[in-house]
Amino acid sequence: EVQLQASGGGLVQAGGSLRLSCTASAFTFDDYAIGWFRQSPGKEPEGIARFASTDSSIVYADSVKGRFTISTDNFKTTVYLQMNSLKPEDTAVYFCASVEGDPEYIRTMNPLRSHDYNSWGPGTQVTVSS
Repeated sequence: EVQLQASGGGLVQAGGSLRLSCTASAFTFDDYAIGWFRQSPGKEPEGIARFASTDSSIVYADSVKGRFTISTDNFKTTVYLQMNSLKPEDTAVYFCASVEGDPEYIRTMNPLRSHDYNSWGPGTQVTVSS
């Protein structure tokens, strides 16, 4: 099973930027999806972005569209989340998650639903001050 590690969180003022990284140990299959989620205290995890290797498709939640950008490195072992124009409501613990193997599943999965992923890494705290 792939091991994931998110990093890059920190404290930033509103309007600032951060770049999160999600490093994957190794994917066994060529087809995989990596999603970014965040969770604030007392709230359900919110899916905010997803990259799928099957068709290189990217999906964003409306809450981050136009401000956040997901990308991968050339070796597809690290997925980045560039976060610009940060707002206090972006404060949360950010996680990356993955699922791999069946390309049909990856094409038809709900890209921003946490239950559709089966590997999770420890989160990284992002705090945006007003």
